[in-house]
Amino acid sequence: MPRFAANLSMMYTEHAFLDRFAAAAADGFDAVEFLFPYDHAPAEIASRLADNGLQQVLFNAPPGDFAAGERGIACLAERRDEFRRGLLERALPYALALGCPRVHVMAGLMPAGAERAALRAVYVDNLAWAAREAASAGLDLLIEPINTRDIPGYLLNRQDAAHQILEEVAAPNLLVQMDLYHCQIVEGDVAMKLRQYLPTGRVGHLQIAGVPDRHEPDQGELNYPYLFTLLDELGWAGHIGCEYRPRAGTSAGLGWLQACKTSTQGNTP
Repeated sequence: MPRFAANLSMMYTEHAFLDRFAAAAADGFDAVEFLFPYDHAPAEIASRLADNGLQQVLFNAPPGDFAAGERGIACLAERRDEFRRGLLERALPYALALGCPRVHVMAGLMPAGAERAALRAVYVDNLAWAAREAASAGLDLLIEPINTRDIPGYLLNRQDAAHQILEEVAAPNLLVQMDLYHCQIVEGDVAMKLRQYLPTGRVGHLQIAGVPDRHEPDQGELNYPYLFTLLDELGWAGHIGCEYRPRAGTSAGLGWLQACKTSTQGNTP
């Protein structure tokens, strides 16, 4: 059975942020991810991780003004210095303090009238620089294709486009964050995408949510039990981020996880 990481930005929102670590551990999670750690001191978060026996597996680099609607600045030439300061002064120090092996860099939104090719060139250049800095710290850098229904105007949307960028940058620590929710909305054919890309070793993290409503994975058009079995067949050894919005209380909605565990135990010889 795959290993799952609770996304503490979307799950357990019935608790204050720092209390979500204990809630996730109480429900059997051994790992967590979240969008951003920057409202809390690194030592404060590290203490919650240690106290609850949790591994931090992912968070995002500073995305600009997220509250105002910005979704990354890596593709914006006029924000290059801000992007690089954010990575060096905030993201990488937090990752090291939290023992987090990977950081996601959001591409950003395409400004009205801007040419995609020019934005992409800035993005690729920033990623090449950022991957070198992350490698010096022993960390992986991730990029994620995101659907334009949830984030209209987002620069990076398709799996093939992300893997093409990896080929251009040619940094072994630059990997794809493959969110099956986004992949299904944009492209579909999720099982074949997993078969295509996981064997390359260039997928650094997976995430899940039900489609189309982004709730628990036990409802919607994706057959997650089948996909979990496929991931086992493909030898996926990483965690899978549960980046979904619970329909009601988080703990009450974890029947899908218990069913997954029960199914696996039932298949044990």
